[in-house]
Amino acid sequence: MKRILLIARREYVAYAKTVGFWLSLLAFPLFAVLGGGIPLLVRSSEPVKTVALVEEGAQATGLAAVVRDALQEDAEKRSARLKEAAGAGQVAAGRAAALDSPRIRLVPAPAAVAEAAPGAARDAALRAVLDREAAKDKRLDAVVFLSRADGKPQAQVWTRRATDNEVRDFVRGALRDGYRNQALTAAGVAPALVAQIQDFRPDVKAFSPNAASGGEVSLRDRLPTFIGLGAGFLLWSLVMTGASILLNSVMEEKSNRILEVLLSSASATELLTGKVLGVALLTLTVMGVWGAIAAFGLMSAAPQAAAQAAQVLLHGGLIFYFIAYMVGGYLMYAVLFAAIGAFCETPRDAQTLMGPIMMVLIVPILVMQMALTSPDAPAVRILSWIPFFTPFLMSARAPSDPPLVEVVLTLIGMFATAALMVWIAGRAFRAGALSDVKLSWKTFGRAVTGRG
Repeated sequence: MKRILLIARREYVAYAKTVGFWLSLLAFPLFAVLGGGIPLLVRSSEPVKTVALVEEGAQATGLAAVVRDALQEDAEKRSARLKEAAGAGQVAAGRAAALDSPRIRLVPAPAAVAEAAPGAARDAALRAVLDREAAKDKRLDAVVFLSRADGKPQAQVWTRRATDNEVRDFVRGALRDGYRNQALTAAGVAPALVAQIQDFRPDVKAFSPNAASGGEVSLRDRLPTFIGLGAGFLLWSLVMTGASILLNSVMEEKSNRILEVLLSSASATELLTGKVLGVALLTLTVMGVWGAIAAFGLMSAAPQAAAQAAQVLLHGGLIFYFIAYMVGGYLMYAVLFAAIGAFCETPRDAQTLMGPIMMVLIVPILVMQMALTSPDAPAVRILSWIPFFTPFLMSARAPSDPPLVEVVLTLIGMFATAALMVWIAGRAFRAGALSDVKLSWKTFGRAVTGRG
């Protein structure tokens, strides 16, 4: 046992003392924050587009006013959302919603554009104001020509950037709403009633006898599903991070002949166990730091949600289910990757067996999304019984209270498979570490059966 702990400490310290480890440790939370903040920052920093409206002919009279009114109404709704969010203490959410609105400013159309007839002269005038080389005080982002065909509004939108669809989409929505209101008003429906119908949002509440309150469904009832899904993805990240570290560590020591030296002072079983334990502690350190940062952020931003999340994890021992599935899942894949690494001296050598394993690991990622809405779907339940998928899918299903017999039997099947994997990996690790044969299915099979 002492040698196992020494090997585990050596494996842990070898990575923990490197600068790259700590940089990667902090990189994920940093990029998670940036991933949510950068889109808002980019959106808020976008310049307001200057747009000119041109009504083509007498039949288009009033269309420019429709677009202006739509833009004004949108600005009022944006201001109301900000005030409502500020009152509820959700300023960030209100700002995010407000930034979804178009950033458009209407300006008078240049005379050369407004007065020119369709044709070469107007095209030349458009290029002059839409060209990126035009003077800043004369340059426009878009020019919209409004007209009617068979009494229905239509538009041609000229933009400075060919990929800019924001002005086109806004004008389309404004003309559609304006035409609808006009048609309803012509049918005798009062404009106030049209606005009331358009702004009406029915108050629909969800109820369930299985809700925590016994009635209305709240965030407390939805949290378990999201926590279960998060646990499944967390385990997947643990497997990918820890197993890849193990693979690279064993592969590097094999190529440098360090593995042979270590095997002279410890058995293959002790070496494999120590490495798996050391990398497990390393990945737990990473997740502990991530979890602490996430918990601090959640408690600071939404203390009520943090308290409810803690209740969910402790309710019915759910956290212990997660731990059990994480231990079994990590053990299965970690020893397998370590055994593969013992046969490899370069990353290219590992690709022979890594491809099928990665295909297996993609399946639970796809199915876990189905488990979010349909945890008892036949496909999800059947795949949950396959040991290599069990830790991921049962973690996602556990909060939905699957039958106890499923939980017990899948745990037994998973740990039985993990024990088998430890036995197989131990034989393969021993054979691979002491040989120079190239990795292949044949050599791997011979090592497992003891013929290699």
